[in-house]
This record gives sequence, structure tokens and C-alpha cells, in this order.
Amino acid sequence: MMHMTFYWSRQVTLLFSSWRTDSWPSYALTLLACVLASVFYQYLEHVRYRVRRSGKPAGEPLLSQPNRAAGKWSAKKIAGGLLFGLSSGLGYLLMLAVMSFNGGVFLAIVLGLSIGFLWLRSEDEDEIAGVNSTCACA
Repeated sequence: MMHMTFYWSRQVTLLFSSWRTDSWPSYALTLLACVLASVFYQYLEHVRYRVRRSGKPAGEPLLSQPNRAAGKWSAKKIAGGLLFGLSSGLGYLLMLAVMSFNGGVFLAIVLGLSIGFLWLRSEDEDEIAGVNSTCACA
């Protein structure tokens, strides 16, 4: 039976019909896998941001005009495209996992995304906003 509202149970079918949990240990491992997949998603986004940002001076805005002399199929563009595809695919799988409507799965994914953001990407947001983290301005 597919749930259409959030429910709290250790019995969940996640993404595939063969990925079912019936016991607390299997449910705990499933939640751990959700947390790790969410942290990995944030890691992929962090790497993608770094690849996209590489080669630009520190003060240059991210949305400045692209360098056309770099070539149509440079290694940077190919790496960025592959990273985008991987992170998009993983993001959609996380979305489908949340759509299982299991409360524990939802909380595990939100926890993993939060941990990944705080660990890897919070300084990226400071760079985008133009905040210098070494400045002790009051």
C-alpha cells in the first residue's frame, strides 16, 4: 500500500520493491543510508561549485560573462556537466525517498542535507554574498 500522508513506522519500502525494512536494525541502516546519501549530495554540489568557480579571481562575481576562449568542450565543462548529472540524479532519488512519506526517512534526509551544508557549503554562501570570513568587521 502506498501512503499519501506521513506515517511513523519501521516498515518502509524505499525506492525499490526489494528495499524493504521489517526490523529495527534494517530500518536504522536505511536511515543511515539516507543520511549518508544526503551528505554525499551536498558534497557533489560543493565540488560542482568549486569546479565552476575554479580559474576565476577571488573578487570576480560568479555570474560574470563566461570565457569563450576556453573552448566549447573543455575539461572543466565536461566535469561540470558530469557532476551536474550525478547530483541531479541523486537529488531526484532523495526526492523519491521522501515521497515514501515515512517520517523517519524524511527527517534522516533533512538531517543529512543540513549536516552536509554546514560541513561543506556554508562558506560557499558567504563567498556568493561577498562576505569575507577573515574580516573582523563590527
